[in-house]
Amino acid sequence: MEIDWSVIFSFLPELAAGAKTTLYITVVGLIGGMFLGVVAGLMRAYGGRFLNAVAFVYIEVIRGTPIVVQVMFLYFALPVLADIRIDPLSAAILAIIVNAGAYIAEIVRGALLSISKGLTEAGLAMGLPYWKVLLYITGPLAFRRLIPPLGNQFIVSLKDTSLFIVIGVGELARTGQEIMASNFRAVEIWTAVAVIYLLMTGTLTLLLRIIEKRMRIL
Repeated sequence: MEIDWSVIFSFLPELAAGAKTTLYITVVGLIGGMFLGVVAGLMRAYGGRFLNAVAFVYIEVIRGTPIVVQVMFLYFALPVLADIRIDPLSAAILAIIVNAGAYIAEIVRGALLSISKGLTEAGLAMGLPYWKVLLYITGPLAFRRLIPPLGNQFIVSLKDTSLFIVIGVGELARTGQEIMASNFRAVEIWTAVAVIYLLMTGTLTLLLRIIEKRMRIL
């Protein structure tokens, strides 16, 4: 079979729809993952023994299991264990939230603990309550330091959405598979899918570099 790159253009609307679903899962999942990660990171950095232990168990369990197993557990096992049934898209978003949250928690913890304790002590010596020291002194400095690893996690999570093909989510990889199954144009279709992924990750990388440059610590 000869390679015909022109067939890609006839399937661009379907591929664009798949890419839109991929971005939706990524954005919504990372918003939830950021919230969960910040909370778990604070628990690891400043929580007492119990809170630290709870966050530690969550992080280790999630980081120690593949995301494809996590999403299959949510979609197939959760209905059996708790009689909670969720659609494939919701399962995919929840998997990104839970998975990204664990990695973001360690990023947040590392960034917070990298700030000199002298700054915290100085803030407390000025009479500021601990939450204000964290919000106005430690937090902003830590945020600048967590941007590069946080950006890497965003890119990883975006690419992880391709694994949700196992539960039938209509994201980009699933769309490419369905198109390829109908016309057997594997080279053309998977090349187009790869290029779209590259465009999405490249755009995200560029945006993160701009943010990092603007917030660089001198």
